Order: sequence, then structure tokens, then C-alpha cells
Amino acid sequence: MLLSYTPPQSPYLDILYQDDAVVVFNKPSGLLTVPGKAPEHKDSLEYRARLVWPGVRVVHRLDMATSGVVVMALNADSQRELNRQFQQRETKKHYIANVAGLVSADTGSIDLPLICDWPNRPKQKVCYQYGKASLTHYQVLQRSADHSRLKLTPITGRSHQLRVHLQWLGHPILGDKFYAAEADFLAAPRLLLHAERLEFNHPDSAHPIVCFAPCPF
Repeated sequence: MLLSYTPPQSPYLDILYQDDAVVVFNKPSGLLTVPGKAPEHKDSLEYRARLVWPGVRVVHRLDMATSGVVVMALNADSQRELNRQFQQRETKKHYIANVAGLVSADTGSIDLPLICDWPNRPKQKVCYQYGKASLTHYQVLQRSADHSRLKLTPITGRSHQLRVHLQWLGHPILGDKFYAAEADFLAAPRLLLHAERLEFNHPDSAHPIVCFAPCPF
């Protein structure tokens, strides 16, 4: 449930790349990728994009609190090909996150199966019996007195994957209202998770497209 949904209005759409087949946005934190069920949750990246391109089609999503690169298709063939690339894990992407505490290893991987925590949805949880395989690689970019800055490379694309994996690691993302302790949630004005880079092959030409949105925190 979204309480007092007030998505940022400026810039209304931040376009990183556009042609006849695809359009790539830098989504701000606080904006839904697709509309919610309630009328007051209509405003979203998809809604705004549809005002400009009525035939725009969603390919993947970011959590409302996560910022960064989102690609959408402008026709059915492009959507089909981009969906295939995401499903076959042919896309390349990384995120930047500031997390609580000092992560001891410079690099590592988190391989934990995830499933919806149904009574507490939209939260997810680790479940070895029924969860879907989920893999995240991480690299420490910087350590400060009480937090670490990580580069995250998700191999799978499960809902809340990075957030749950880092909570399990003992280093929840700062500003995470679902998975961080109160002090770590209050330590940041937003969820400090940003999809910084996405690479995919153009659905028509197959040429690689690399989109980059510098981390805003």
C-alpha cells in the first residue's frame, strides 16, 4: 500500500535515449514504474511515457524507491525481442547502493532463493524449499566510518532481490523501509539504490546500446 504518494514532477521525463524502436529513461526515486491499482497511483513512468508515445510497452521494472535506467519498447516486435534478452539474461546491468556497516570482503556473491512473503507483501523472503534461484555479485567501491558503497550486478531479476540479499548479508541498503532496521532506514532521505548502467542489443539492428545514468547520491 502506498501512503501519501507524491512522485517527483521535475524533470517530468528524463530521456537518456530514443529512436523508433525503444526509449530509455532515468526514473527518479519515488515514481512508480507502472500505475498502481488505486486511481491516486496512476502517475507512473509508464503513464507519463504513454502521454508522449501512446503505444509504449513495458519491458522491465524498478521498485518505486529505486532510481535509474529503464528501457521501454515502442512496438510489439521490439517488446518481444527485449523481453527475450531479459529472460535469456543477455542484458548487462549494474546498480550502486550505499549499505549499512562495513562489508568485509572486497567482492562476493549472494546466491539465495527468493519467494513472496505473502502475509507481508510486497516483501520477499529467502525460502530454500519453494524460492526461485537468485544470484547477485557485489564489489565494494568505498568504505566509510559506518557504511559501504557497493556495485551490484544481479544475474537474475527477482522482485526486491538486491534489497533482500543485502539484508541477508547483514548490510541492508540505507533508506530501505522494508528490510532495514529503523536507524538504517532513517539514515537516508530515500532508498540508496540506483540502476546506473544497462546494456542491451538494439531489437532491430542488434547493435549494443549502453545507457548510463550517473548515481545521484
